[in-house]
Amino acid sequence: MVIVVIGAGSIGQAIARRVSAGKHILLADLRQENADAAANVLSDAGFDVSTTKVDVTSRASVQALVESTKSFGEISGVLHAAGVSPSQASPETILRVDLYGTALVLEEFGNVIACGGAGVVIASQSGHRLPPLSAEQNAALATTPVEELLKLPMLQPGQVKDSLHAYQLSKRGNSLRVMAEAVRWGKRGARVNAISPGIIITPLANDELKGPRGAGYRRMIDRCAAGRAGTPDEVGTVGALLMGADGAFITGSDILMDGGVTAAYWFGELAPK
Repeated sequence: MVIVVIGAGSIGQAIARRVSAGKHILLADLRQENADAAANVLSDAGFDVSTTKVDVTSRASVQALVESTKSFGEISGVLHAAGVSPSQASPETILRVDLYGTALVLEEFGNVIACGGAGVVIASQSGHRLPPLSAEQNAALATTPVEELLKLPMLQPGQVKDSLHAYQLSKRGNSLRVMAEAVRWGKRGARVNAISPGIIITPLANDELKGPRGAGYRRMIDRCAAGRAGTPDEVGTVGALLMGADGAFITGSDILMDGGVTAAYWFGELAPK
């Protein structure tokens, strides 16, 4: 059995540590050095690990990753944690990496996931703070063929206001796509879910805390019910539930774990004036 981890950052590693004992881990990242660094840590902890490079915006690259993963055995798990944040990229890049890239990974690995297998996509609390979309927009994000996805009118430059808006749309799209793909994965006897973390202390979150939205991030941490940021290990615990036998009745779901930030945004001190 093999677990593929796309995006070799802290959250992907945290989930992999909990679900990969006795299995082979294939770590894939856009930057080979990131995958190699994560592999060294996991190997030192006793895991069987290989690395490779992948660009989730390229179908050929994702297909090559599928073939690479299959060479190690039956694919029992897919952890998709690759992405860019609003402070790291333009709206166009965010939509291509976070929205299109996720849809592409779900499609390609949904064709080969083993019976009894499971997938987890890392979405974001940001998707839960986007105002409601129409039923037609929801269906479009969930089911539009992957190669047509970025052509949707709602995703064109005139409609997407800035990088944060692109990120929110992408993460809402991730949740909807997971729901739709759960139907297809289910026909193979497999499950797929999303996790929408809040502010988890990772390099990406640190970029945001130091970026132009840093004050807003610190306000979210201060005014949420938990009163703190989260840790990759806490996301790992939820990921392990969704990937394992205890989560066997959960598929097509999106687990929001943000310390209460979204609750405070809609009904508390973080509500927009």
